[in-house]
Amino acid sequence: MKDILSEIIAHKQIEIAQQKQVVSIEHLQKTVDAMMQEEADAQPTDRVQHRSMKRALATSASGIIAEFKRRSPSKGWIKQEAQAHLIPPAYEAAGAAALSILTDEMFFSGTLRDIRTARPLVNLPILRKDFIIDEYQLMQARIVGADAVLLIAACLTPDRCHELTLQAHELGLEVLLELHTPSEFSHICKETDMIGINNRNLGSFVTHVENSFRIAEQLKETIAQINFETAPVLVSESGISSSETIRELRSTGFQGFLIGETFMRTENPGNALKEVIEGSIGF
Repeated sequence: MKDILSEIIAHKQIEIAQQKQVVSIEHLQKTVDAMMQEEADAQPTDRVQHRSMKRALATSASGIIAEFKRRSPSKGWIKQEAQAHLIPPAYEAAGAAALSILTDEMFFSGTLRDIRTARPLVNLPILRKDFIIDEYQLMQARIVGADAVLLIAACLTPDRCHELTLQAHELGLEVLLELHTPSEFSHICKETDMIGINNRNLGSFVTHVENSFRIAEQLKETIAQINFETAPVLVSESGISSSETIRELRSTGFQGFLIGETFMRTENPGNALKEVIEGSIGF
């Protein structure tokens, strides 16, 4: 079986090395430092609003993280003509709790420009969804206006995952840690903001939503043994296509539900989201 994740990470390493040749990490650091200093010096009325994805999911009626996604490496084009200035605002109007924007170009046809485009048009927290293996990518996320980043356990050692989590926090970014199996629970640290169970196998990209139900209790037992300042929000990712599934996941302890393809395959993703929300919270 072809291991898609290994192929993606191998390309990501080359991609980041090339980006560093064009824009040095020192330059990114100076840009971030200047941004953060400007924010700190701003008058209270002019300060950039901090958008907490964790808080948004914990307090939202829907808990849905609506995803902007053009393509999948396993299924090809989902919505080739998708525009970042149209769909994210439609998601917000329909009641999304947060947004996920794919920024991998080679395999998903996303770009950091999609976040930069959507940011001034929405007030929701934005998750940079990518295969993050380097602090360089965290700085990019901060510069374009993301509020949170995805860290995938299958891409990182536990120590590297913890290191990137702390670096993200230094930049003012929250972290959604993505797990697929209980063997990855060692990646959880007390600083983890949100924990996602990915229902998609990243080697084969086959999806089974039962994965969230299967390991939820064991995950909650593990979380109970860690000295969190505030408990992480649990997120179920991928393969969710019905309001009934969301209700069942919510009863199991999930507060976030990352959904993309279900919406993006429709003519109007915002309307599709609205229908799912109405069914899942009983409007």
